[in-house]
Amino acid sequence: MDRSKIKLEIQRLSIELSEQLIDIRHHLHQHPELSFHEEKTSAYIKAWLEQWQISYIDNVAGYGIVATIDAGKDTTIALRADMDALPIQETNVVTYKSKVDGCMHACGHDVHMTCGLGALYILQQLKDQLPVNVKMLFQPGEEKLPGGASLMIKDGALTNPIPRHIIGQHVFPSMQVGKVGICSGLYMASADEIYITVNGKGGHAATPHETNDTVVMASAIIMALQSIVSRRANAAIPSVLSFGKINTVGGATNVIPDQVNIDGTFRTMDENWRIKAHELIRSTAQATAQAYGGAANVDIQIGYPCLINDESTSASVKSKMIEYLGAENVEDLPIRMTSEDFAFYTHVVPGCFYRLGTGNTAKGITSPVHTSTFDIDEDALTIGAGLMAYLCF
Repeated sequence: MDRSKIKLEIQRLSIELSEQLIDIRHHLHQHPELSFHEEKTSAYIKAWLEQWQISYIDNVAGYGIVATIDAGKDTTIALRADMDALPIQETNVVTYKSKVDGCMHACGHDVHMTCGLGALYILQQLKDQLPVNVKMLFQPGEEKLPGGASLMIKDGALTNPIPRHIIGQHVFPSMQVGKVGICSGLYMASADEIYITVNGKGGHAATPHETNDTVVMASAIIMALQSIVSRRANAAIPSVLSFGKINTVGGATNVIPDQVNIDGTFRTMDENWRIKAHELIRSTAQATAQAYGGAANVDIQIGYPCLINDESTSASVKSKMIEYLGAENVEDLPIRMTSEDFAFYTHVVPGCFYRLGTGNTAKGITSPVHTSTFDIDEDALTIGAGLMAYLCF
């Protein structure tokens, strides 16, 4: 196979498709749907697949779709595009602004779907030259536990056949359009939700000796828990324990409440330490509350595991990125303490999750994901669709 000719043909097809990709992205951006409610989004994707005569299985993990380019080969690889939006009110002033109040594609999943569709169209045109069969997983519910990836796996998306590896692409607004980034090995952290309920005896704030102050108790628990990362974790293992919410049940300036709720997140890059840390969070919170004459109930919602970029797959992906975009446009990325449910796939088959540059400082396109002003330089659509297709050769 002449890779230079394949590259030129993919680039030609992706440029020809560029206006259509923008139209697709605008439609998806205007009609976002929240996690596990992607009914219209799924229907829209299926309409394109049918128009392009690409076979698919639907109703996977709810509204998920597994589309297939069958090149008659013995080996299959998988690609993934997530579909859900976020509960954010968009404030961008653009013609393709979200038409759904309180809902927006603020994490680029509209871009992921668009690039996924574009890649499938290109691969369908080059089907006779493909060295592998290709599965494209259009996945629901990435933004919400238990994570659509885990449900896609349960519904058999990685079976019949089992792919040699899976590749995921994600927008990266802090990276200039035209560039991509990759990190081999451990890349993203696990993420678990921590909910602690602190119970004690409330009363009048002027007579704290008649209470066991739940606010002080909750504060002591938060401070005690910080020692788990600073003193109990191996310093070589990245770990974060942060609390973003503390609420009283009742209470006022002169009332000590009977109950305080604390919500937080625990993240790490080591699955064994993750389990041990859960035990320490429970025992430390409970012992601290007991020392103050109260009680603590600890609920840990298990979230996404660590994301592991298979070294062999990542090396192959990076090599093809350099071929397609040039070495000057491929960056090595550091590990991140954010999380992604693509991680579930990487614990079943070898995987690679990389970043697509979507920012443009000259155009003022710099807002990060999960903000009301997130947007992209749409030149990234042509690059993203073409690159995904090229990674299959």
